[in-house]
Amino acid sequence: MSRRFHRAVCLLIVLSLGMTGYPQEVPSKEENIPYLVTFSKQADKSYGDDDFNQTFFFVLPENYNKAFYIKVFDPDVGGKHDEKVGEFNSKTKFSVYGGKGCISDKDARQTNPSGNYRSGTLLGSKTFGTDEKYDGKWYTFGPFDPKSGEKSSMYNGYVFKVIAQGYSGDDGNLYKYFLSTDKTNNVAIEGANAFTFEYTFRLHDDKNQVAHLYPFISNKVVAVQVSNFDWDNDGGILVYSTAVIGKELRSSGDKEWSKDTYSIKKEEKGGSLDIRFVKNQKAPQENNNVVVHVTNQYGENLPFYSAPIGGIPKFKPDIDVRIIK
Repeated sequence: MSRRFHRAVCLLIVLSLGMTGYPQEVPSKEENIPYLVTFSKQADKSYGDDDFNQTFFFVLPENYNKAFYIKVFDPDVGGKHDEKVGEFNSKTKFSVYGGKGCISDKDARQTNPSGNYRSGTLLGSKTFGTDEKYDGKWYTFGPFDPKSGEKSSMYNGYVFKVIAQGYSGDDGNLYKYFLSTDKTNNVAIEGANAFTFEYTFRLHDDKNQVAHLYPFISNKVVAVQVSNFDWDNDGGILVYSTAVIGKELRSSGDKEWSKDTYSIKKEEKGGSLDIRFVKNQKAPQENNNVVVHVTNQYGENLPFYSAPIGGIPKFKPDIDVRIIK
């Protein structure tokens, strides 16, 4: 392979990372996940949150130069969307970070809230308790200058970080995000995307609904370890890709972790896997929350993109065509 051709391939990969990902609703329609969830720190881990903390990153294209907003739907802990344990008594703090170290600091890319995971420059924060003013409504952070994020060649744009952390209480806060150009309306930014290294989310109660996560598989990945927490034996966890249809992974029971290794095929590199969460058809769990993260063979956490890089993978059968005489 010539150096010129190699550079061209690398450029195409970088461009695809930057241009994929429109719109920026989290969770996205492609993921079919009703809500993100973060419990407060007195909650029992059997409710489905291992560390009472969730970090998401938003990346804006380098050429985007207008003010933008990060919105949180239903940020308070109370009302019809949240999970009540006894009486509502919880608080959740949402914090927005940009600047140097926002994502380049290694602690920011870990799955546990430890060390310097709040790296970068704090751009805004607010703590929510039980407040009807925000129940079922959007709260808006911003406006922000896109250049106040951390410029990253790895993620091909300016990166911002949002941390949701449960403080006092034991209830579950169910919420969503939206990256918007407009303060009042949800207007997505073309070419932007959102991702996380550990996903804590609520599943649908409907047994016919399938949730999807899309970890990005770079060319250097030869195997991944998929870890899930507190799946409650609620059906099966399956891998779909350009190379496989429904490869089943080990799933966890109540308040436990389960891990399984999946070998990457050459057809899957440079794109996304589709990890599907298929509920128990006979006895589906209600209000089931689960935690998932994926690492490569080096132990590095892989990002789940809300809009899958390269699009939703479609199986490509290897058809052997023969002429019969």
